[in-house]
Amino acid sequence: MDKPAFDDIFMELAVSLAKRSHCIKRHVGAVLTKETRIISIGYNGPPAGTHNCDEEYPEVGCPRDSKGGCSLAIHAEQNAILYAVKNKASVEGATLYVTLSPCLSCARIIYTMGISHVIYLRSYAEYKGIENDEGVDFLKMFGVKVSKYEGDIELESQMI
Repeated sequence: MDKPAFDDIFMELAVSLAKRSHCIKRHVGAVLTKETRIISIGYNGPPAGTHNCDEEYPEVGCPRDSKGGCSLAIHAEQNAILYAVKNKASVEGATLYVTLSPCLSCARIIYTMGISHVIYLRSYAEYKGIENDEGVDFLKMFGVKVSKYEGDIELESQMI
């Protein structure tokens, strides 16, 4: 029996986690690892203890902030990093698997926290209809290894 590669396992888990998202626009999942161990997981959505956007605002989603973004959402990468740090796990030198390449804001956090490698499934730039992946460019500029996942994963939803 062929054993799956850890990259495949971790990205499949990120895809599964994305299905937990309560965002009505995009479902994103993230898995934070060191070597072959999972440090933390996350998916995008409002802070714990608030409310779920798909339940509170099922037609239009959560209110927009001054820049047009979700006013309540914490990105999947942020959730995974915050949970790890909250539980006193070191993320320095970790690898982050995420279903959507990091936005610029998440890229700054990833770099600052010392995460050394990001593997993403889909492009944020393509999703947003912008020219380039600013987050990916930022990470590469400052020495963080960034890779597009090249494995084969079946996606059930276009939201992922």
